[in-house]
Amino acid sequence: MVKDETSRGEELRALGWTPEEVRQYEELWEYRQRWGAINLEPEDRVFLRRAEAALPKRVAHGKGSLKKTLQQKSHYRWLSFYRDAMLSSAESLGLQPGEEAAWVILLEEELRALDHYKPVLGLPDTLKAKELLPAREAWIEAVAPQGRGLSFDFDAPLEALKQQEATSWKPLRGEGARSYPVLPAEAAAAFRTQVGQEVAAHIRATFPSLKDSDKPAP
Repeated sequence: MVKDETSRGEELRALGWTPEEVRQYEELWEYRQRWGAINLEPEDRVFLRRAEAALPKRVAHGKGSLKKTLQQKSHYRWLSFYRDAMLSSAESLGLQPGEEAAWVILLEEELRALDHYKPVLGLPDTLKAKELLPAREAWIEAVAPQGRGLSFDFDAPLEALKQQEATSWKPLRGEGARSYPVLPAEAAAAFRTQVGQEVAAHIRATFPSLKDSDKPAP
């Protein structure tokens, strides 16, 4: 039994497994590490095998694990987490047909830029990514008059996540932020084009791992 291996729940989460499935995997993995698989129920052993079959293979002979994909990096997952939380709230917020939330558009375009340029997203990149905090606010503030203002609790999704698991993620916005402009279809399309270009240019110009990139703009 490999005693120095760590649980790979984060990788399962990045692959789309639910929080409950990840929790079950981590509990069974910990039990097996302590007591061995022989005492597990047959269905639990099947569940562990299914989980481990879904995971990328580790590099053999102590050479470390397979490198994380871009989508598995914490910064990318943090952006995706907030985008998904906002998308799932669209109906309860009362968005009208054709309307789009400016914050959703911005995060979608930021993720699209990351998918295009594929930065390393190590510490140097994520430190530079903090410069996007005021930039996001400025982009949203500039487009807000073109739509109508709703309220979204930006603290709530992260607080709910913290009830389920430990996380070092920070809020997307300052504490108590609620302003949430939504745009009609034409304004949303124009904002997507504009902010997509600006956020991609910012990432390309500031992330250290893209210093020598010659990839054209998306």
